[in-house]
Amino acid sequence: MGYQLNFDAVWRSFDDLLWGLALSLQMAVLAIAIGCLIGLVVAFALVSKLRVVRWPARVYVTILRNTPILILILFAYFALPQVGVTLGKVESFIATLAIYSGAYLAEVFRSGLVAIPVGQEEAGLAIGLRRSQIRVYVILPLMFRNALPALGNTVISLFKDTSLAAVISVPELTYEARKINVETFRVVETWIVAAGIYVLTCTLMGAILRFVERRMAIPR
Repeated sequence: MGYQLNFDAVWRSFDDLLWGLALSLQMAVLAIAIGCLIGLVVAFALVSKLRVVRWPARVYVTILRNTPILILILFAYFALPQVGVTLGKVESFIATLAIYSGAYLAEVFRSGLVAIPVGQEEAGLAIGLRRSQIRVYVILPLMFRNALPALGNTVISLFKDTSLAAVISVPELTYEARKINVETFRVVETWIVAAGIYVLTCTLMGAILRFVERRMAIPR
């Protein structure tokens, strides 16, 4: 007997999927915001001329980028309490994703920094700006402009990583979809709808990021 599609059970629980999506977005926004701050600090450390600053940053990026995020999530939630560090499920996941995203965003920002011509800093010094002012008013805007294409891809990828929070029972979108699947046995329908929600959300995020990229582009 062929499988008959029936989305009724999924639509009855569609609100749960939307609440899961809302939690996924909240976790992604918080984690990426913290990750951006970490990434900025690490990116400047990576381009520093001081080895004592550059090497710890390189070690951080290398370890985090070469460790599966699933292992980091499980370590943060199950292993850290053994040494006295206990966080809630949501807080644990946000902290993990923030630290993980910081490593990827550091490389994105570093590429934006090295693409800035040396003459920009020299021009700032020539008009009397302090180095701290040059970083805030000259270097950072140019860096973000250079890094936006790669930043957009990284942000979307990190949002999709929120689906892994389901392994520690955070009630985000994938967890809610799995719950509906178990309760209704509508396997195909549940995952079609969940995948569709992810696709639409990522497409909208991509459109917003491309709009920002066009707005910040240098007129030719």
